[in-house]
Amino acid sequence: MRPSRLDLLQGTLDLLILRTLQSGDAQHGWAISERIQQISQDVLQVNQGSLYPALHRLEHQGWIKAEWGVSDLGRRARFYRLTAAGRKQLLHETDNWARLAAAIGRVLELA
Repeated sequence: MRPSRLDLLQGTLDLLILRTLQSGDAQHGWAISERIQQISQDVLQVNQGSLYPALHRLEHQGWIKAEWGVSDLGRRARFYRLTAAGRKQLLHETDNWARLAAAIGRVLELA
């Protein structure tokens, strides 16, 4: 039996968050999680227990910036935006991911 959702490889969540914020629009945590789930066609689901520590870690590293605002539902929320350092890190992480995916692909072809 195949699982309906896949566990993320360690470090992949950071890449997904940075990529989701690349559009330039500030997004609150729930919207980031929903966007990842939507784009992955419900294969990836990011729970709050993983999402918010990742957002705090990325903010601490200077890759995203957070500001308080009001969500569409009228609730106070932190909105996150990619920084210039975050855009550079996204390029680095994307390159690393492509190298890893290619290497895994080569191993699978030989197996």
